[in-house]
Amino acid sequence: MSAPGLTAVAAWDVALLDGAVWTLEAVTERLPPWRGRMEAVGRALREAECWSGDAGQAAALALGEVSAVVTAVTGALVASLVRLEDTAREARTAQELAEQALAEAAALGVTVDEAGGVVVPAAAPPAAGATPEAVADHYAAIAERAAAAERVAGTAADALRAAARAATHAADSAGPLATVGVVGGAAPAGFAALSAAAGAAGAFRVPAVLPPPDASPDEVAAWWGGLAGPARDELLTAAPPELGRLDGLPAWVRDRVNRVLLHQTLADPSAPGREVALAVAAEVAAEEAAGRTVQLWVYEPADDLVALVHGDADTADDVALLVPGLGNTVADDLDALGDDAQAVGDAARDAAPGASVATIAWFGYRPPAGAGSWRVAFADAAARGGAALAGDLAGLAAARKGNGPGRAGDPRVTVVAHSYGTVVVDQAADRPGLLDADAVVLLGSPGIEEEDATGLEAPEVHTASSPADPISTLEWFGPSPWRPDFGASLLPVDPYTLHWEYYDPDRPTVGAIGEVVTGERQAD
Repeated sequence: MSAPGLTAVAAWDVALLDGAVWTLEAVTERLPPWRGRMEAVGRALREAECWSGDAGQAAALALGEVSAVVTAVTGALVASLVRLEDTAREARTAQELAEQALAEAAALGVTVDEAGGVVVPAAAPPAAGATPEAVADHYAAIAERAAAAERVAGTAADALRAAARAATHAADSAGPLATVGVVGGAAPAGFAALSAAAGAAGAFRVPAVLPPPDASPDEVAAWWGGLAGPARDELLTAAPPELGRLDGLPAWVRDRVNRVLLHQTLADPSAPGREVALAVAAEVAAEEAAGRTVQLWVYEPADDLVALVHGDADTADDVALLVPGLGNTVADDLDALGDDAQAVGDAARDAAPGASVATIAWFGYRPPAGAGSWRVAFADAAARGGAALAGDLAGLAAARKGNGPGRAGDPRVTVVAHSYGTVVVDQAADRPGLLDADAVVLLGSPGIEEEDATGLEAPEVHTASSPADPISTLEWFGPSPWRPDFGASLLPVDPYTLHWEYYDPDRPTVGAIGEVVTGERQAD
């Protein structure tokens, strides 16, 4: 776009340009989810889930090349879009100012040329015999008109400067597209030419470094989204331990890397966290033998930190994360928490038949050993757990954003916390930023610091407390969430439910939790 004269700028069809920008933005938003689905097919082919042999592997390689090209095209379009958005903004400013300058010039009776110059017709002399006051008024009007003409000239100059900036941004928008072979408005003739251009621009090169340790989940997700399929494969083959710990990566990526680390731990009898590894391996084997999908989302055995997804956290419409209370360990209780996760998943599918559900047995912190521990009294374990929980929830949200609109990119997420785990949720809500959860369920809580449900930062807060559960009346850490003034919705319990029985399929509470997970339960 060149910088034309003032009249042409005033006639610019900015709405048409805005529409083009909107269309390009829609394309850039739709490409990553499409690429993700295509890569899932490629992974299935490589793992011989649906098509084995040389032909299947060749197809997987071809999809990898397509992924690399799509990544390059997406990056080029996004970079071009940024410049086109600047173009549209400056063009809108230029058009409005040019229109204003021409309208003001017409009202003033002056002429504006295409370069923004203003011509003021010569003023007539004062009328013969005019009084001194009339003469003064005459020349004051001339001066006022001259000042108004200067303002028109200034507006016209601003319009043309904005038009020049728009032209510069428009020219710059072509630069990124050249990296994928778009030159002079002409695209590559076919996929082979497009692939060659993308390869020449570095689309198939492996990145040298991982994101920095302090990268946010959104930054990690953007980094991963910018990697082509072959580059991702190289990283997954190397399986650096740091990769499995990055919040913001898809669950399947973390699972792939963490399973490599799991096998390494199992192969070394002296490895730290071997008991944790054995418990994880047993749970994974049991679930997969039953034909159920599991993902090893968090695996730091030396620190007793594990999170095991029952289902697919990358695609489920409804995700529930279970936070255990004190006295639980991965080595002794991962299977029990996994059973609770299965019970919640079953209840969710009963509440909404056909629902796509994933439940997470989350040992993302080390629960205190018992009620007598000073760590319980001071809630330091909950503070560490709260930071980890907030990070994992933010990572899940960031990883899912690239999946497209609706539940694909924004699943319903429910945090279900039991006993001391409710204190962990309270601490997570106190972290900077909003808690990335749609609902929170507090079971058998010993009290939390928040005075009311709004402090937990979730649109829905539900709680359950049984008369047979003395822990829920202790108020060790603050008010009990079952109190009416707290503002939580009360879930059903029977009077004989003990502290550890809220997930029992024979009790009414777990069915209500399933309704919360799928959004089927109406708050009180």
